[in-house]
Amino acid sequence: MTDYQPALGSESYRDVPVFGHFDIIVLGGGPAGIAAATTAAEAGHSVLLIERLGFCGGAAVSGMSGTICGLYMTVADPFEAQPQQIIFGFAERMRQALEAERGLTAPQVYGKTWVTTHDCAKYKKVATDMLRGAGVQILYHTEMVDVITDGDALKGLVLHTRSGFAQVLGKRVIDASGDADAVFRLGLATTKGNNGIIQNPSMMFKIGNVDLPRYLEYWGDNTICPPKVIEKLEQRDELLRKKVWLFPTVNPGEVLVNGTKITGFDGRDLDVTNPVDHSEAEQFSIYQARAFFGFLVEEIPGCEDAYFIDYAQEVGVRQTRSIEGVKRLMNDDVVNARKTEDSIAKSSWPIELHYGAKPKTEWLVDDYYDVPFATLVPKLGRNVIVAGRCLSAEHEALASCRVTAQCFEYGRAAAIAADISIRDGIDFQQIDGRHISELMKQAESTLT
Repeated sequence: MTDYQPALGSESYRDVPVFGHFDIIVLGGGPAGIAAATTAAEAGHSVLLIERLGFCGGAAVSGMSGTICGLYMTVADPFEAQPQQIIFGFAERMRQALEAERGLTAPQVYGKTWVTTHDCAKYKKVATDMLRGAGVQILYHTEMVDVITDGDALKGLVLHTRSGFAQVLGKRVIDASGDADAVFRLGLATTKGNNGIIQNPSMMFKIGNVDLPRYLEYWGDNTICPPKVIEKLEQRDELLRKKVWLFPTVNPGEVLVNGTKITGFDGRDLDVTNPVDHSEAEQFSIYQARAFFGFLVEEIPGCEDAYFIDYAQEVGVRQTRSIEGVKRLMNDDVVNARKTEDSIAKSSWPIELHYGAKPKTEWLVDDYYDVPFATLVPKLGRNVIVAGRCLSAEHEALASCRVTAQCFEYGRAAAIAADISIRDGIDFQQIDGRHISELMKQAESTLT
């Protein structure tokens, strides 16, 4: 397929009806988009959130990733320590709201850190409550198909809705698509992984009627599989992934399964920005999930009488495009736990690369690094900022910084920056990241 050629300007769409004018348009309703839209609306702006599905949550819900990763510090031995939370802000707000709905587990050990597992149905409700409470207008079942420009400035988006095409105009756009869709269509520079090689997607699924006491006695309290399970997986040629993790949920006898590696039917790595590859991933994932379910029933005590509840709505995508930002989070920044004055989020999450037979995990023990604000800001182009996994980062750095807790904070930072950009009449590239960092800290101090 050839690269997409963006529109040259609004004149191309003069006959397309205008849906509305907004201060801020947020493209994508995943964790970053939820945080961005809510924060921007609560700052007094008119906000439109555009989401291609019929609910918010992104991969956390549609991909059934099911966990809030990145909340806690990584330690040498989590069984000898208590969880130390390092991310607060909107991530903490979401954590508390899910907990209030009885939709979140207590912290569960994951390798050298902890995660919490959420109920996807409760997540949908909490997100809806937050967005409606802030006064965000939402367009579900809506795709962005093009951008409206004036020179290098993004002025609006062309949408495809169930009623046809429409255009929306906005003072600022927050691209929380996960794929840098608006930035890409604007013609700005993006990269993909390691010279085009990106992480494999996964198909998450849930099983029920698990005898949890027997299961935990065999598996242990670490959600990452023990060596004896890896040995069993290595004897099964039909299962492509040899290191897996399973998470008991808030529901009795229910387990969330992260145990698949998705390739093409011919074994090739897939690029899910290519619609042919993405479609093949969805098909291949069905067979891998069912095969892994069979393995659980046959090999894992406590799962003998389990039943298959459901697949995720779509494959979980870990990585596609990354913007070329004013700053770039480098692999060395993560490995060396680099701190910055313009930090918008701390992260102690490991470098977790999903390709090859086994995921590669590199732990950052008893320390964290900072993600700079300017990784959200494209080097070129005006009126647009990103939030979420499409921030500017090297391949291995992205494998650490892309997780849910941090994405909430990227969304909050993008909204604060959009507020400043509108009120002060300045471009995102002119904003001092240290000011954003300080405003985020001040907001957190009023909540604690």
